Amino acid sequence: MRKDEDHIDKQTEVRHVLRRVKTALELAIVARAPTELLNRLGRVSGLLDAVSQLPVAEGPAQAMTGELIADGMAAVVAWEKWQQGRTPTA
Repeated sequence: MRKDEDHIDKQTEVRHVLRRVKTALELAIVARAPTELLNRLGRVSGLLDAVSQLPVAEGPAQAMTGELIADGMAAVVAWEKWQQGRTPTA
């Protein structure tokens, strides 16, 4: 049962990160973020979306999942850092 739980947890984590990355991408587009940041968010969003459609318990998706999750979170952090640098403070 533990293997099934790990599989479900990994799928849930991929979907959660994918939602965060897609939201960051949408906001970055509206904010006219630099092209490099948009491309990074778009790349990882597409890859996470593709991996989320595959079984992550085995095969190529399993090999990519950990790195994609880390890339996704790093891209979101980069977006948040860029956004904070542009947000006026009172």
